[in-house]
Amino acid sequence: MAGGLALLTSASISTSASGLESVRCRLQGTPRPPVFSQDGNFVIGGVFSIHYYMHTMDHSYTSMPEPLQCTGRMDSRELRFSRAMIFAVEEINNSSYLLPGVTLGYQVHDSCNSVPMAVKVAFQLANGLDPMFDTGEQCSGSATVTAIIGESASTPTISMLRIIGPLGIPQVSHSSTCACLSDKKQYPTFFRTIPSDQFQAAALAHLIRHFGWTWIGAVRSDSDYGNNGMAAFLQAAQEEGICVEYSEAFSLTNPLSRVQRVADVIRRSTAWVVVAFVSSWDMRILLREMDRLPSPPRQWIGSESWVTEPDMLRFGLCAGAIGFGIKRSVIPGLRDFLLDLSPQKVSNSPMLTEFWEGAFGCRLGKGTSSTGVGVEEKVCDGSEDIQQLQVPYTDTSQLRVTNMVYKAVYAIAHAIHSIVCEERENSTVNCDKNLHVKQTQVLERLRRVNFSRNGYQVSFDANGDPVATYELVNWQRRESGKMKFVTVGRYDASLAPDQRLDIEKEITWVKNSTQVPVSVCSESCPPGTRKAIRKGKPVCCYDCIQCGEGEISNNTNSSDCLICPEEYWPNAERDRCILKPVEFLSFHEVLGIILTACSVGGACLAIATATIFYRHRTSAIVRANNSELSFLLLFSLTLCFLCSLTFIGRPSEWSCMLRHTAFGITFVLCISCVLGKTIVVLMAFRATLPGSNVMKWFGPPQQRLTVVSFTFVQALICTLWLVLSPPFPIKNLTTYKEKIILECDVGSAIGFWAVLGYIGLLALLCFVLAFLARKLPDNFNEAKFITFSMLIFCAVWITFIPAYVSSPGKFTVAVEIFAIITSSFWLFFLLFVPKCFIILFRPEKNTKKHLMEKTSNDIRY
Repeated sequence: MAGGLALLTSASISTSASGLESVRCRLQGTPRPPVFSQDGNFVIGGVFSIHYYMHTMDHSYTSMPEPLQCTGRMDSRELRFSRAMIFAVEEINNSSYLLPGVTLGYQVHDSCNSVPMAVKVAFQLANGLDPMFDTGEQCSGSATVTAIIGESASTPTISMLRIIGPLGIPQVSHSSTCACLSDKKQYPTFFRTIPSDQFQAAALAHLIRHFGWTWIGAVRSDSDYGNNGMAAFLQAAQEEGICVEYSEAFSLTNPLSRVQRVADVIRRSTAWVVVAFVSSWDMRILLREMDRLPSPPRQWIGSESWVTEPDMLRFGLCAGAIGFGIKRSVIPGLRDFLLDLSPQKVSNSPMLTEFWEGAFGCRLGKGTSSTGVGVEEKVCDGSEDIQQLQVPYTDTSQLRVTNMVYKAVYAIAHAIHSIVCEERENSTVNCDKNLHVKQTQVLERLRRVNFSRNGYQVSFDANGDPVATYELVNWQRRESGKMKFVTVGRYDASLAPDQRLDIEKEITWVKNSTQVPVSVCSESCPPGTRKAIRKGKPVCCYDCIQCGEGEISNNTNSSDCLICPEEYWPNAERDRCILKPVEFLSFHEVLGIILTACSVGGACLAIATATIFYRHRTSAIVRANNSELSFLLLFSLTLCFLCSLTFIGRPSEWSCMLRHTAFGITFVLCISCVLGKTIVVLMAFRATLPGSNVMKWFGPPQQRLTVVSFTFVQALICTLWLVLSPPFPIKNLTTYKEKIILECDVGSAIGFWAVLGYIGLLALLCFVLAFLARKLPDNFNEAKFITFSMLIFCAVWITFIPAYVSSPGKFTVAVEIFAIITSSFWLFFLLFVPKCFIILFRPEKNTKKHLMEKTSNDIRY
């Protein structure tokens, strides 16, 4: 693949000694030499953001622009990365198994963390540094480097790939994590030894959900790294049900007012947790601004870019921060290499000189020098001990990204090895250092590398990404007050989702607390309630509404309530369905006991009265009141009292059929007897008239036939009712929603009302006849009592109808029992109590003579 670019060259034609014309190409602009370089058979390029800024200038467009220059403070951590690359190259050059006999070279450049400088470096690595060179007719040639390591940031890396990608030069980044770089259509030559932010975003969302945080703030670098990383995180957070109160972007090139606005948003927010997908350079600017004014404590969640950088530990407001970092590693021999700097070695490198002078605050040289303002600078006298220096360059206790540089160099070396070396039968390796290797060959072999170095596996998937594994890092304070990085867990994206996050140690949170902070827009809705989203708010902001009647929720933060099955009802907390209580008129409850006592008591009174009548059956009052009908009436009243017992207790098929039919037949039997007694009274009066023989037509046989006939009609109605549509037990689920009423359905409503109507018809007939006979003058005349009893009987049952229809549940049955017992008692008291009183307490009136006396003014008994 051609390595020279026409945009960087101008062609001039010259004539050689042979008379042939040749093309000479000249680089445009001033080449910028690498900060570190070494020749070799195969040269590897390196690009690192060793300085923070690039010197900016105003262009007049009247003269050639000045060369690009880096400025600002040096990032000694990035210097360590570049030196780790050199260490790996030298280690490979001394290796006997990897590229034996082959020398690797390197060209390390400083991109100043800027896109223009990264683009310039990319052109230089592709074209070389010679200002003029001879080439073919199209002014093209092979690239000067076999592969490139870098850049540290995603945005400069993308800019470089736009230049070197079409040339087929492979680029292996140690720190560019933007998920966009996994797109092989746009970046086919890109590889990285650090995991993609796609995995980190998913890991951060998983972590936040693990601790129950649903209301967070988010800040990001306004760059490809921050924007793409935050976009991936927000998507993963949404899938996890996490809401974001705000999402702010900024960069160190923004005006200070922009950074201040972001800081103010964080201070005013209600979200306790802040996720910062920010580069280390941008994060320093934000934290300095946050330190300027008092700020409420915040739980910081950091991306890999800044959460493991030692220089960030000076910001105390981030104490308790957690985030995912690259796995900590050990590179044998690296520390000794980094610290093997003498003043003589340092003075041979402008970059190392700048580092030395900045670290020790002195100048390499003789004597003292003046700054021009009367201040003399200290001269380094050789007593400076780099072993005692506490800067990121010398800190090898947290080798994370440094190991990514180390692995990138070895990955490229293995790719070259697989091209130029072959293993012989005697296990010796023979390498051809003079073999011409194309960048596309290295690119193809990089896709297939798979090796282990120092216990760390190196391989790439189809997108050029490694297996994503992270350490969960926590910022904890020592007893001395200084902060340190503590690895408290692991995250492995290759495992099942529920096994990826493994927290091994206790985490120290913000404000040095051991309790997990709470960051929610709304407190969790307990079981028994549901979430009601607040209008115009994110889904994490809601009110807790108690489940409606008949509904439950058995989980925390339920979106909807569940309706209980038909025979179930919510408990008091409305978090589970329980069987509805079954209700019926029971013998064991107070109402049932009272009604049972009244029923049994009435039956006993009727039996006792029958006993009295039987013992005094020869007395005048018993004989005068038709003893046969009286005994039959007492028997029917006893049955009326006792039939009410069939209405009490759990309804069953037999009890439902028995209660209404027994009630209907016994009451008709009772009314028939009363009706017979009424007719006897009327017939007896008619029989006293001259020439009347009516009594022979209504003697005892006719009385019996009347009772049997009336009763038979009711029995026939009940039989048809039971045959066609009998009563049956049902569970009434509509009267009360919270309980089940066991009751008897009448089956055929026509049958039920026919039974009651027939009883009412007989009672009305009896009342009319008794009313006609109420003023007969005989002492034995009981028509007036029958009149009163039928009047009360009709009143009770007329009142019963609306009460029966409107009474709920078991009170429907109680109303019916009450009507039965009440009407029975009135019949009993009006028809038999006066007679019993005379028999027991006024025996002098229990004579035929007394009964035969006439009275005109009143009716005496």
